Amino acid sequence: MSKKIKETDFLSISARVRVMETRLLTAERMERMIDARDAGEAAKVLGECGYPDLNEVTPAAVEEMLALAQGALFEDLGKAVGNPPLLDVFRCRYDYHNAKTLVKAAALGLDQKRLLLRGGRYDPEKLAEDFHREDLRAYAPVFQEAVAHARELLGSSGDPQQADFVLDRAYYQELAALAKASGSKFLEGYVTLAIDGANLRSAVRCARLDKGPDFLRLVLVEGGSVPPADIAVTPGPDLARLYHGSPLQAAAEAGAALAAPNGGPLTEFERLCDDALMAYMTRARMIPFGEQPVAAYLYAREAEATAIRVILTGRMAGIDGTTIRQRLRRAYC
Repeated sequence: MSKKIKETDFLSISARVRVMETRLLTAERMERMIDARDAGEAAKVLGECGYPDLNEVTPAAVEEMLALAQGALFEDLGKAVGNPPLLDVFRCRYDYHNAKTLVKAAALGLDQKRLLLRGGRYDPEKLAEDFHREDLRAYAPVFQEAVAHARELLGSSGDPQQADFVLDRAYYQELAALAKASGSKFLEGYVTLAIDGANLRSAVRCARLDKGPDFLRLVLVEGGSVPPADIAVTPGPDLARLYHGSPLQAAAEAGAALAAPNGGPLTEFERLCDDALMAYMTRARMIPFGEQPVAAYLYAREAEATAIRVILTGRMAGIDGTTIRQRLRRAYC
């Protein structure tokens, strides 16, 4: 049953979020990181966003910093927001990342615990232990069934892509259920748009690989505003028609132009898909209080972590500023 949301329940936390937003990684701070002398100087800008100093800028150190920050964020807001499904919409992606990691590691006979991420609903160490004991009864039914199915499918077919399809469908199914349970129409709209974007990406990639509608039907997920049945039978160059007038129109037009083998790089198309979600979330900045500012801040922090990875990884690898900028997405503020 969905929770009845009262905007006044979010008066205090909305005010806190507005203050917290001032420490987000803005477009101006990103530029300073890109223009810094080296990766170490770039990382120092993150002090303005509340991140600790890094003694050494390495991929492992960056990931540890981001994981600790994400864990602290959910712990903090979990105490202040009396609506667990609202937070879980942004947490369950880590659970499904961990599920994919465990399923593939088990099939290969490897120990990939170092690749598990914190920040999800489930402690990664406990999840790994329960996974190896094949006892996931304490987890959400959709999650446990998807993990069992993916594990069985990978074991029988040897195709990790098929296992990913199973877990991706379950992920979006849980997202939709959690958004509904939160009682937030704003979050439901976000999930619908996220599913539309995921399906558009799949359609463009399948067209570029010259995959037919039967394969595409395996990839597409329910819950978006564009029916998967329509996407599956629409040729790649015609995809823009399905998304006309939607927030993804510009992305669909770019994708349709690239929806052929050797169609060119997808960098701009991928950016437009992500920017459509960010544009949706930035609408919350006009809302004084309610669940919308909280949800948007959580999304902004996810986007911030991605931007930090792009910039610092690029700086460590000696990638030029122009290329790094092309890989960045629209900032929340």
